[in-house]
Amino acid sequence: MNGYALTVAWRRVLRGIGIGILVLAAIVAFGPLLWTISTSLRLPAESFSNPPQWIPLRPQLSNYVAVFHQIPLAQFFVNSVIVTVLIIVGQLVTCTLSGYAFAMIRFRGRGAIFALFLATMMVPLQSTIIPVFIIIRELGLSDSLAALIIPALGSAFGTFLMRQYFLQLPRELGEAARMDGASQFQVFSLVYLRMAVPALATLAILNFSSFWAEFYRPQIFLQSQQNFTLPLGIVSLQGSLGTGSVSVVLAGVVLTMIPSIVLFAFAQRYFLEGITAGSFR
Repeated sequence: MNGYALTVAWRRVLRGIGIGILVLAAIVAFGPLLWTISTSLRLPAESFSNPPQWIPLRPQLSNYVAVFHQIPLAQFFVNSVIVTVLIIVGQLVTCTLSGYAFAMIRFRGRGAIFALFLATMMVPLQSTIIPVFIIIRELGLSDSLAALIIPALGSAFGTFLMRQYFLQLPRELGEAARMDGASQFQVFSLVYLRMAVPALATLAILNFSSFWAEFYRPQIFLQSQQNFTLPLGIVSLQGSLGTGSVSVVLAGVVLTMIPSIVLFAFAQRYFLEGITAGSFR
């Protein structure tokens, strides 16, 4: 009995330590976010008070109003929506089709081709950005939203994610549909695609989070302010040599984060289901 009680006590200690570590990790992760929101509600003179104040004494919404006065935020928002939505739709189509083919269709060289797909994930974006820029320029797409959309319509990671999900689905359903006279595309669209909603939602959320906040490619491909996306447009709030108000800049950052937070809040169930479903193989 003493041994059992000691075991239970030890488990409680380990559980308490684990919870403490998780709480500490949450504080470290959410600390910068909380500081950003807090600073966006302060007067510029209070932004770097010492010691730092996490709760603003006199919350100000004027910083958010100033964002709309200093930059064409609505135009940047529309540009980001166009780029992000078209990339998401394009990757849902290409990655779903290629993931299904690698998972459900047997063809010569399937393993080697898939290995090449995965190998592209090891190539950093910085090493391919110059060739992509040259191709975009030769196609006459420089300084346009198409320069951001077209190169991102395919994804090795998205193909891998969809393939892993399709591997979990029973092959018997497809075989039964083919025995009833369904074509390969009908099996895909009428049987398996409907079962892949969690994986599709996961891919859409990951792409939204990635491309909505993307800064590197827009900085290289875009020059005209009317084509700027939100992350690139927010930088202009810094002013010449960074002389802009840090409170106004962070207010713009908070406005940029809102769509991602709202999307994840409503779609987190599908996101978690899709992530866990693809981890069994």
